[in-house]
Amino acid sequence: MSTKTVEKPQGDAVFGTILPERETYPYPELSLTIRIVMAGRRWRSLIDEHLRQKGHSASRMEAMASIAYAPAATTQIQVAKRIGIEGPTLTRTLDLLEADGLVERLPDPNDRRNKHMKLTQRGLEALAEMFQITRNLRAKLLDGVPVDDIEATDRFLSQLVDRIETGLAESNAG
Repeated sequence: MSTKTVEKPQGDAVFGTILPERETYPYPELSLTIRIVMAGRRWRSLIDEHLRQKGHSASRMEAMASIAYAPAATTQIQVAKRIGIEGPTLTRTLDLLEADGLVERLPDPNDRRNKHMKLTQRGLEALAEMFQITRNLRAKLLDGVPVDDIEATDRFLSQLVDRIETGLAESNAG
């Protein structure tokens, strides 16, 4: 096995816009994790750029989708947990969504301390518009990529998310 000299790349190679070529990484797992992070950040940035033209953002879409597709009446705490953000961050987003008439906070009949989140009709229409924008972006992004590659990547990323969540649960339990 040959030994490569790994030079320190210029700029923030892990999270910045400069990403060194694969050969500069000492092992493929590092390349993979960096590329997963970069792909996620760049995808979110692309979504935000397009949604902003309609007055929306990826964070608004995530919160609204989590509310819309909850299996039952959902609280703010449940929404924050599902999308993986802190409660205060979600509170700011929900305050703006409520002010824009997209979300309602309704009293929980079983616990007056809780509020249930619900999309308004206007919120449902806005979410449909956001989904159409992201559907179009996804179609352009994945155009020409073989379905087998997409399915294999989806399976791999699902396993990765499961392992991360299991690992986090185990580290929090100990």
